[in-house]
Amino acid sequence: MSTTAHHDGALEHLEESLEHHGLETRGIEPVPDSERTGTPRGLLPTWITANITVLLVTVGASLAVSFGLNFWQSLVVGVVAPIVAFGLVGVIGIAGKRGGAPGMALSRAVFGQRGNLLPGAVIWVARWGWETINAVTGAYALLSVLDILFGIRRNTALVVVTLALFVIATFAISGMGIRALRYCNRWASRLFGAFSLLVLGRLIATTDWGRVFGQPAGSAAAMVTGAGLIAAGGVSWAPTAPDFTRYLPGTASSAAIVRNTVGGAGIVVLPLVLMGAVTASAAPGLAASADPVSFLGEILPRWLAIPYLLVALVGMLLINAMSMYSAGFTAQTLGFRIPRPWAVAVNAVISLVLGAVLMLAATSFMASFIAFLSLLAVAFSAWVGVFGADMLRRREYDATALLDTTRTSAYWYRAGFSPAAVAAWALGLAAGLLFTTCVWFTGPLATNNPVGRYGLGWVATIAVSGLLYAVLPKPAVVPVGSGKPAPLAV
Repeated sequence: MSTTAHHDGALEHLEESLEHHGLETRGIEPVPDSERTGTPRGLLPTWITANITVLLVTVGASLAVSFGLNFWQSLVVGVVAPIVAFGLVGVIGIAGKRGGAPGMALSRAVFGQRGNLLPGAVIWVARWGWETINAVTGAYALLSVLDILFGIRRNTALVVVTLALFVIATFAISGMGIRALRYCNRWASRLFGAFSLLVLGRLIATTDWGRVFGQPAGSAAAMVTGAGLIAAGGVSWAPTAPDFTRYLPGTASSAAIVRNTVGGAGIVVLPLVLMGAVTASAAPGLAASADPVSFLGEILPRWLAIPYLLVALVGMLLINAMSMYSAGFTAQTLGFRIPRPWAVAVNAVISLVLGAVLMLAATSFMASFIAFLSLLAVAFSAWVGVFGADMLRRREYDATALLDTTRTSAYWYRAGFSPAAVAAWALGLAAGLLFTTCVWFTGPLATNNPVGRYGLGWVATIAVSGLLYAVLPKPAVVPVGSGKPAPLAV
């Protein structure tokens, strides 16, 4: 028996064992029609949970303190941002019900089998940062609970231990797969909703509303910048969207997919942003805090702060689990011939190392977070522009061609690349970075123009990559089942 055959046999045996224990073993291969029994309504708790993070409270505080927005302006920002960002996420999610496969696997039809490695690698690396930010926030929540309950102050050893516990729990849930995520998401969304109502009630009763409503209005430019900042975080979920819609039947309503995606996000984003804006009136230092979580223990009574922090901790754990779940698929599309849970483990180790560096070395968490969001959004948006434009002409995906990484694949194109898609992606990515500014990087076009001044580099990225892909000559879309490779573009 050859080494390859022995390796494949071992993988099959391992997958059968995992399936026997109730774990999802399906990788990037499309889901059979017989298993696609989900409903668009099931997406609601998924996208509620994807936004259960106290970072939104911190961003809301920044709207008031750093951007100078008043309550009503923050309300408008909290409404507009999730509609824009998760509207895009929902639209990309439609591809999941069309092809029944994860987003980065479907991406092979657009970029080519080899061409897809380029955006895939960038998105995989970008996920390291996203998962690191969430792991750090979760560790801070656990540290705050220990401080409130037992008076245990943070130190280097405790930081590492709490971070490790968070990452291990994240790996355990994401490794079990979609059923575990769905179950946890349903309960987390209910618990978070209940405790958020209690916190909002407490804030309504104790806030100096005269001071809140007396804050002067900020500029329209600041509103656009704030909305763009919040939307940037949401757009980063776009490549992940098909991963959670691939179990929907092809007949599922596209409008319902978008509606439940936007609705789930909006239910959480708006109240958390407003909570931060209101809290900033009493604790303006929140926007610049090195620890974005501990303030909850200061503004809430102990009986409410502890359970709310624990629920927020669960929410952030599930956000990271969802991201790592998708990262496993991305690793597989990059050629890692290992089961998805093992691919997830790679991201878990990386987020543990990077998280420790951030917690022990960063002086301003919020500055690091905003800088990261600016670059993250551009990295994801280049793919969104190309993939979204391709969805306008492609209504189905060839399951056989998606998994065939040889020259016989209908998605091989020119030497494994779709020149139009790769060129549009690369130029869009470069254009976005030109307009982007943060504490780590300043593009040459980041000033003296509205796009750069308002922090909308990611919007420029989507526009440039999408328009370029639309006008460049592309391989024709071959009907599924024809068995013919796509003809080369002229």
